[in-house]
Amino acid sequence: MDFFTWIIVGSIAVYVLQGIEHRRRVRLLGAHLAPTQVEKLMGGLIEGYMRALDEKDVERRQQVWDILSNSEKTLADQLQRLATSFSQENAQDTRVSTLPLALPYFDRLIPSHTFDMREALKMHAKAVRDACAPEDVDLETRKRMAFTMTAELLLLQHTCHWFCKTRTIASMRLMARQKTSYEQVMKSVSASTLSAYQRLIGKG
Repeated sequence: MDFFTWIIVGSIAVYVLQGIEHRRRVRLLGAHLAPTQVEKLMGGLIEGYMRALDEKDVERRQQVWDILSNSEKTLADQLQRLATSFSQENAQDTRVSTLPLALPYFDRLIPSHTFDMREALKMHAKAVRDACAPEDVDLETRKRMAFTMTAELLLLQHTCHWFCKTRTIASMRLMARQKTSYEQVMKSVSASTLSAYQRLIGKG
């Protein structure tokens, strides 16, 4: 075979291997998400914050915030459960490449350019727990905390998509679904989350 034929064959092989690896990761994460309500609670919170901010009736608005506060605490518990469950996986199966091009199995060949999804989920679980609003906060503080929590959840979503696919695809999905950039989300999470996240992905 000539040079260009080898390039075509190699490209096809890489594409097939990438597909196999992506499906494995989706199944792995999905198996741990399935027993929880994490995805449902995350979606409900993000939508609920918008309803609460739009609600004009004071009594009804407080009721919505109370429901959201309970959902936050439930989500924090569910995320801790997810992180604990996922932590039982083998380190070789939970590495995520930080290289610009996510070539198949390079996370195993170059572990120095990876982060551990097990540690990422622990970090996100703590971040969400810390972002939960305490009781009896004033409305403006509650709004700010809801904004921070939304950013924490979007960063968690981004990390999950990065694990399953690539950072580029995760960022594209974030923009397409939430109309928010990866960079804006990082600016909006808490200072402690940003510091821990940058250390995790090797930028701290």
